[in-house]
Parts: sequence; C-alpha cells; structure tokens
Amino acid sequence: MSIIRMIGKAAISFAAFTLLSSASASAEPATYPVKVVTLVTHSSPGGGSDVFLREMSKYLGKYINATFVVENVQGGSGAKAMARVASAPADGSVFYATTPTYIYTSLMSKPQSTYKDMQPIANLFLDSEVIFTRTDGPYKTLKDVIEHAKNERGRWGAANPASLERQAAEQLKRAAGVNAAIVTHEGGGDMMLNVLNGTLDIGIGEIQELRSQLDAGKITLLATFNPQRIVDKPDVPTVTESGYDVSLVKFRGLAGPKGIPDETAAIWDAAVKQLLEDPDYKKAYSAEVLVPEPIGHKDYPNFVNDFATRTEAFLKSTGAIK
Repeated sequence: MSIIRMIGKAAISFAAFTLLSSASASAEPATYPVKVVTLVTHSSPGGGSDVFLREMSKYLGKYINATFVVENVQGGSGAKAMARVASAPADGSVFYATTPTYIYTSLMSKPQSTYKDMQPIANLFLDSEVIFTRTDGPYKTLKDVIEHAKNERGRWGAANPASLERQAAEQLKRAAGVNAAIVTHEGGGDMMLNVLNGTLDIGIGEIQELRSQLDAGKITLLATFNPQRIVDKPDVPTVTESGYDVSLVKFRGLAGPKGIPDETAAIWDAAVKQLLEDPDYKKAYSAEVLVPEPIGHKDYPNFVNDFATRTEAFLKSTGAIK
C-alpha cells in the first residue's frame, strides 16, 4: 500500500471519530489530567520541529486545559530526545515531535530507546522537503546542479544521517548517477550560511526553516521532493518532474511514552481536529506550507509502523543497514 493511500485511509477513520466525538468546537478547553505538558524536540531552536511545536503551543491551550512548554533535547540525531520521552511518566505530560528522523535514527543507530518504545498519539501535518540554492549563484534548475556534480562532484547540504533530508539527498544521488559530497549539518542555520556563502551548491530542508531568506529573495527553490507540486509554490517543480525518480513525504505529529490511557489520547484526537480548523492557526501553518493530515491515536501506530517497514527495506537495499 502506498504512503498516500495509507494516509488517506487513516485520515478518513480519524474524521469519522472526530465527527462523533466533537461535532463542534467546544467553548471551553477540554479537562486534562496534568497542568503542564512538555513538548520535546531533537531540533535546535529555529529548526523545523522546534518551529512546529512552538507555533502549535500558542493555540493548544484553547482546546486542552494545560500549559504547554517546548524542550529542546539535542544529541544523537534524536536519540537523547527519544530517551527523554520514552522514560517519562505515561500520564500525558510529555510528548515527542515525531518526524521520519525518529524512524531513521532508530533503524540506523540502534539507540537505547527507539520509536518502538513510544506510543504514537496524533499526526497533524505533511511537510514539504525542498532543494534550495542561493539566488545569485550559478544554478537555476536542478539539472544544473546535477550536471555540475557530474563534472566536479559538488557539495550538497543536508541534516544528520538519520534524517529524511539526508536520505532524500542519498536517493537523489542514486537516481541521478552522481557522487556529490553530502555535508552533514545539525542545524538549519549553519547549512543556510554555507549555501549563501557558496560553500554548498544546494541545501535540502523544510520551507519553515527557509522562510526569512526565501522572503528576502536570497535563496531560490529548485525542486520539491513532494509527489505533487506545492499548492502555494506552483512554479517549483517536483524532483520527479525534473527528471529524477525520487519522491518523499515528511510527517509531523506527536508520540508519548507507552501506556498513555486511551481517554487521554482521545482528548488529543478531538483537540487536533479543532486545532487544525482554528482560523488563526490555519493562517500560521498555511504560511509555512504545512499540509494538514490528521491521523488519530488508533490509526497513527499503524501509519508509523508501515513507514518504518518501508524505510528499513530501503536502507537495507542501499547497504546503509544490514
């Protein structure tokens, strides 16, 4: 089953649940078992997951009666953050910002705590991975970048090896038949600096991390790894349209320690539905080109496990893992 079809089935199931459980937005936030909820991310401040959590936390209090705090736990490509959440009480007080990174880290690094030690609670978005370059540089299309890589190898920027961005770069290399050097960056800010100063030919990242430089006209988007063009960026071709058969989907959601009560998880199901329909939040996430894709706590574990199964098969096919 394709990831798009799988997402569709999960989203339909989630919509049916929320229609039954929350026919209309409640005037009062839902009663919650704890007063403070910590949202943990492996990202540095300003990184994609950090931005996601901080923006979301501005609005969550309208739907869940709690205070939300963002905690950055860096190190080990997410291993430290996963350990922090997996060992927390299963009372709904601590959650992890899920992205494909927590799957890649689990499979490639074999950390003490993996995605299997956490309980997927809710998915909120699909995110757009893009290839960008400095506007005043020599590359106007993705083909220009590939041709340079064929002649002079090239240098591409991506996140840590256990990230979707890094795997996107590896798959693009494979599809294009080039051997560009992929330079690892733990933070999006460092990669942006190296793209702007010409150290890197391109960077691979998320639009919300690029927003300020994109709005300033200092960088240009060459392509997106999405299966389809970005609705708000119709002039940006997909990587597949550019001639290289690579498409990837990035998800953003929440997972907690194993054992969170079903009634607590159900509060998140209803809150996510209301949150994504909030006009102010919708304006904020639309500006970051995030695509709402709610999946509730009953279906999200299957979604994560299916993604992990396909990812493991790909990593084995490339020799990245045994």
